[in-house]
Amino acid sequence: MASRKLTLVGGIVAALALSTTAGSALAQGFDWKAHKGETITFLANNNPVASAILKHQDEFTALTGIKLKVDSYQEQQMRQRLLTVLNARSDEVDVFMTLPSREGRQYAAAGWYTDLTPFVKDSVSSDYDFDGLGKALVDAARFDGILTGLPLNIEGPVLYYRTDIFKKCNVEPPKTIADIQSAAQTIKKCDSSITPFASRGLKPALPYTFSNFLHNMGGEYMKDGKSNLCSPEGKAALQAYANLLKDYGPPGVVNYSFYQLTSLYRAGRSAMSFQSSNEFPSVMEGGARLKDTAIVPLPKGDGGSVPTTIGWALTISAFSDHKDAAWYFLQWATSPKMQAELALEGIAPPRQSVSQDPQYKAWLEEQPLRQQWQKTLDELAKTGTSEVGFPIVENPESREYIGQAVDQILLGEADVDTACKAADEALDGLIARQ
Repeated sequence: MASRKLTLVGGIVAALALSTTAGSALAQGFDWKAHKGETITFLANNNPVASAILKHQDEFTALTGIKLKVDSYQEQQMRQRLLTVLNARSDEVDVFMTLPSREGRQYAAAGWYTDLTPFVKDSVSSDYDFDGLGKALVDAARFDGILTGLPLNIEGPVLYYRTDIFKKCNVEPPKTIADIQSAAQTIKKCDSSITPFASRGLKPALPYTFSNFLHNMGGEYMKDGKSNLCSPEGKAALQAYANLLKDYGPPGVVNYSFYQLTSLYRAGRSAMSFQSSNEFPSVMEGGARLKDTAIVPLPKGDGGSVPTTIGWALTISAFSDHKDAAWYFLQWATSPKMQAELALEGIAPPRQSVSQDPQYKAWLEEQPLRQQWQKTLDELAKTGTSEVGFPIVENPESREYIGQAVDQILLGEADVDTACKAADEALDGLIARQ
């Protein structure tokens, strides 16, 4: 099945006509105080996007008079909590974060999202500029004509690498996936105290990074309605990714997701870290890595360069008793003003951009690495695909089988032929049930 391409013409940072006071957002016929005194509950994923938004939650309450109750968890715990609430059709959660590329089809089929189309048509302030949101990411959150969420950011896995270690070990920046393995091998011999290469190894989380390997190496998840992991390209990608983590990754890498990767790299204990562009603020926290890091898309493979490009969205539970107040939170969090502020904290906003805001340009110019980050994100926006896991309703379950295949090879529990065969059989059964 063809990948859903993301083409965000003109870059990814908002064209920013910013208001200087909260009151300036008050448009004729639209009252930000219409739901003053109500309380809404936000189930948040404890990642950089949510953390950045919540730094400004007092501004939301000051603008609207709506109280925000926040329940925040690490990603896996957040998902478990969310499934419990949604399966129970409970009104405990009004607003939650969602990845359309992961659970969008599944949650839409289950009827768990509120259709945002009527809100977008009939209840927006004049300065919201819905059409300014990146069309590709808006479309990625639309299923069977239902608008399930509004994009919060644009992101994808990118390669962070230590320029000082590369120089010390006489390693050239990798231009191909094969070069990553060669570089890791040299670094391991040069400095045994450093983890040469780190990426996600946690079973349900690793498809986010593995998918970029698969596509760059010419593979695809499905062909002619069947799972395609045992294609030559699929097996090559499984082997390459698993071998990098097995031979050059950190101990316990099967438990690694974004949090562990960020901590390892920020502490100076990994030479290459293939992880989310979204982690840029956290990776750079404290400033230790600002002067010894470079950022690039994953180097090409036999299939060229096809980066993974997705975005988190904000949505309203179908079971919320406060949908109108919840919509005000969505509108505020995804507004040009808020996304301009988030851009200055390293959260790439999903609004088409001329990148001409003086504050943002000055922020980029303060650090050459920020400019590299921006350039890398521009490349992701132009050439990326949102296909992470199988493009089916049961996408989240499909990721478990992908992760299991990689981890079996990594841990020496199966060779690539055995692992991909077991995965293909399980995935074909999953596809057949759609």
